[in-house]
Amino acid sequence: MSLRKEKDLNRIKKTLALYNMFPNLIWSILNITPISIYCYNFLDYQKFFIFLAVSLIPIGLKKSVIDKFQISRTVKIYKLLRVHQINRIAQNGVIINNLIKRKFPEHKIVTSKHSSIIGLINQTYIFEKFHLILFSFFSLTNVNALMKGYLIWAFIILLSNVAYNIYPNLLQQYIRLKLILFDKRNNQKSTPAQSHV
Repeated sequence: MSLRKEKDLNRIKKTLALYNMFPNLIWSILNITPISIYCYNFLDYQKFFIFLAVSLIPIGLKKSVIDKFQISRTVKIYKLLRVHQINRIAQNGVIINNLIKRKFPEHKIVTSKHSSIIGLINQTYIFEKFHLILFSFFSLTNVNALMKGYLIWAFIILLSNVAYNIYPNLLQQYIRLKLILFDKRNNQKSTPAQSHV
């Protein structure tokens, strides 16, 4: 890689990180604030640390286990659930990618290189693990709120869990499916050409 290309790539990475900071910050403030307030006021330290320890279990999950959470092997159900709409405003989503393309027209978000696609697929597993950890913590806290009779808090935490963890995980599954289909199409295109060589 030339020095100029490396500098351009570093600029793109920095710009992408800056652009992604805004949706991340907004979604995090909106969804982590309620559960933080609840934990501070109504959850004792012992339960907090037990919930936290249990919630860290997804860190050790293999990809094959995470694949079992996949709700469909086609994108149809995800589109029915409007998961693709979430991709517009998400981290590395449509709006962010359009802003990057406007500033760096030559930059390709997804290249046809198999290694590039595999890298992006691996990234979806990392994001899914992160949201599985938070989903576990939110769910345990939600049960705690229900058991204590804090129904309004339980409802708020449930909404936050859906918006901040369930839909983002469905989004990772959707993106992964799209990438796998894209990779298969590329392989099919390249296979006939290679057979003539």
